[in-house]
Amino acid sequence: MIVDSHCHLDYPGLAEREAEVVANARAAGIVGMLTIGTTREGWARTIAIAERWPEVWAAVGIHPHHAGEEGLEDPAPLVEAARHPEVVAIGETGLDFYYDRAPRDAQERSFRTHIEACRITGLPLVVHTRDADEATIAVLEEEMAKGPFRGVIHCFSSSRRLAERALAAGLHLGIGGIVTFKRSEELRAIVEDVPLERCLLETDAPYLAPVPHRGKTNEPAFTVHTAKALAEVKGVPLAEVERVTTAAFFALFAKARPLARAA
Repeated sequence: MIVDSHCHLDYPGLAEREAEVVANARAAGIVGMLTIGTTREGWARTIAIAERWPEVWAAVGIHPHHAGEEGLEDPAPLVEAARHPEVVAIGETGLDFYYDRAPRDAQERSFRTHIEACRITGLPLVVHTRDADEATIAVLEEEMAKGPFRGVIHCFSSSRRLAERALAAGLHLGIGGIVTFKRSEELRAIVEDVPLERCLLETDAPYLAPVPHRGKTNEPAFTVHTAKALAEVKGVPLAEVERVTTAAFFALFAKARPLARAA
């Protein structure tokens, strides 16, 4: 029994196949999916999907790519959206200095505003970071000093230093399909040293499909392949990866109520 802690069920490639995607996930033993809102306009879509399916929950945030035109400096919209019973997290937010589609100062301001919303609501933070390790560490540690919050570095594929500092701050790491890629030896070496109880499984669907589906449209059902890869990296049975990562998900995203078959 596996949870996909980060997917985008409202994105093209999945949205038009919504019922099929959920059915495929159920058949694969996926007992929960967290679908992530990345724009203000997208929040309603992600919440509506969560309302339709008992094993789907929603997160609301502004992706750093959109921080230029939609970046938040007031947590009120996030706090209001988080009142919905299906909204269990804030994000994704963070810093993306790889594409630099939004000014870096706007990304940082919005990132900090999302963290403030986490403190107000008590919900965990979903963090996106790419080519921005040091800036991400600085924001997380500065904000943690102002008041604690919980969260996850989603689709972790960064440096060992970021992994260590994030773990020291109490955050989890999202392990996605990249860990199955042939070229990901360094990532697997980092993940090997991460306590299993601090790992979450995810797809980032429709992106980054794991081997053996690489190059195809990713979907939550494929989380099982990442779970198998994580079991190999950690040298533990697949059943232990399923049990520990699923328990970690529900402990972090405490507002998400597990289905009876996942309890």
